[in-house]
Amino acid sequence: MYPALAVVAALSARAEVLWVGGKGGMEEQLVPREGLRFEAIPAAGVHGVGLRALPGNLYQLAKGYRAARRIVRSYRPEAMLFTGGYVGVPVAMAGAGVPKVSYVPDLQPGLGLRVSTRLSNTVAVTAEASRQDYGNRRVVVTGYPTRPELIAIAAEQARRRLSLDPDRSVVLAFGGSQGATSINSALWLALPGILGMAQVIHITGDRDWPSVGDVQAELPERLQGAYHPYRYLHSEMGDALAAADLVISRAGAATLGEYPLYGLPAILVPYPHAGRYQTTNAQYLAAQGGAMLVNDESLARDLLPSVRGLLQDPVRLRGMAKAMSGMATPGAAEAIASEVARVAMAGPATGRSSPNQDLPRQGPEGGSTAEHGTEGEPK
Repeated sequence: MYPALAVVAALSARAEVLWVGGKGGMEEQLVPREGLRFEAIPAAGVHGVGLRALPGNLYQLAKGYRAARRIVRSYRPEAMLFTGGYVGVPVAMAGAGVPKVSYVPDLQPGLGLRVSTRLSNTVAVTAEASRQDYGNRRVVVTGYPTRPELIAIAAEQARRRLSLDPDRSVVLAFGGSQGATSINSALWLALPGILGMAQVIHITGDRDWPSVGDVQAELPERLQGAYHPYRYLHSEMGDALAAADLVISRAGAATLGEYPLYGLPAILVPYPHAGRYQTTNAQYLAAQGGAMLVNDESLARDLLPSVRGLLQDPVRLRGMAKAMSGMATPGAAEAIASEVARVAMAGPATGRSSPNQDLPRQGPEGGSTAEHGTEGEPK
């Protein structure tokens, strides 16, 4: 979701946007808050679901396709943008003849994006390493579009905003909006040892938040003030990233953009049930020198020595920070927006006109619409 929001922000001066997402999804609550028009359609995944669920999910996709056709006929988009999620499949199929751009946030596309990229005029990718996966289609390497509200500020300023000690190291740990129980559990096991070296910002997610009180109560009193747990962070997430010297997290697509933006070294723990997408992301960042990969199954044993080894080796930590910063791509959102504009102005026949033309700004009533967004990946 967040890559799409970043591109939409870059498009806002030259396009009217309709966002299509799944019923009951996170974007149904968050996207309207951004002032965007939102339409929900039925959708469900088919990859990795059991045989019992498959017929029902296929039925939901069929309903989603019919709903998407009605939306496309009514809204008449001049271009479509896809950034992931199974909602994109019925929308891409319903938009036959409409120029399309697919942005692939992860180094490898998920199943939904495998469909939309085959139907797209342009495929935008995060890193050069992904270019060869798309055959003869037009591929542009844009980097990962970070949210406009994520601004790299000085660590000292961010620590003051979060009421942290400006002179102590900071470790950030989180597992996405829902949390990651294995990361939470391993962190709590290692917490006394880590708090002896650094302050900890811990974003638990909803599921494990009720356990925080017991964890705090069991900490020695001298360490309690260095532990800063949160259920979730919204507007303050940029401060948490800027304040940290080291992050412990999963390896979703956002790690490819947000950690480089802040030059933030990472211990990455790929989610073991996410196919190879997160593992590939983590391996790429580790190969570039910005991250360390730790397996989920050994995390409880390996987390404390991994954190200790990095915090006690400031030369290595600075090298990882420099490597992360070297992967930053601050113009990614504008680059993808320019591709959307390009294919829209070229029209459905070729999608190959000048990349510097802008999208029309008439709304649906005027018959000249702009960009049609689909669901992005959740963090």
